[in-house]
Amino acid sequence: MIGADGNQVGILKIEDALRMAQERDLDLVEVAPEARPPVCRILDYSKYKYEQAQKLKAARKHQQQINVREIKFRPKIAEHDYATKKGHVTRFLLHKDKVKITIMFRGREVTHPERGQMLLERLAEDLAELAQIDQRPNLDGRNMTMLLAPSRAVLAGEFDKDGRVAAAPDAPTDAPPPAAQAEAPAPDAAQAGVPVAEEPVAEVAEPDAVATNGAEPEAPAAQDAPAAVDAPAAP
Repeated sequence: MIGADGNQVGILKIEDALRMAQERDLDLVEVAPEARPPVCRILDYSKYKYEQAQKLKAARKHQQQINVREIKFRPKIAEHDYATKKGHVTRFLLHKDKVKITIMFRGREVTHPERGQMLLERLAEDLAELAQIDQRPNLDGRNMTMLLAPSRAVLAGEFDKDGRVAAAPDAPTDAPPPAAQAEAPAPDAAQAGVPVAEEPVAEVAEPDAVATNGAEPEAPAAQDAPAAVDAPAAP
């Protein structure tokens, strides 16, 4: 027997152990019935049950619970309905749930199971980045089922809730180094709006006449003087 303080008391008769527990207003609990002799302990049983429940609750928090969702398709599903149901499957996978895809055949549709299998293969191909096939398509009566599980990338958190690739926290930037920025050419002064002083252009003197074929050079024509402008008459 183990006492209320956690120390071993020794091997006692059941009557003596019960009397000792009653004297302390506690309970005598058998904690190891497989041992020889069995191990009992003096404790508060209600408190003991509460502590055990708390330990079990804490252990469940560390366990990853995966739910199984189900989405039903028809072999002749319309394109709009297919896109809508594929969106539901994508949302379930991003929540790290398994998804059971069921193809329901009606009437003579069951005679063409290849249509359902083609639809399941198409869905698995469209969701190849988010899902992996956990169970291949299987025909059971009038239903064909396939089980999809979240891919390793989804379980690792590489996708956000919208299905986009999550950005890395330390992604390198494409900005040039400071030295390269310093060597960038200065902007044009005219484009920057700064007035630029015009340099005087040197006038090159031209010859008065050019001799051609041994002929005498002709004298340049006299420039006409500017015409006089009549001044307005005084009043």
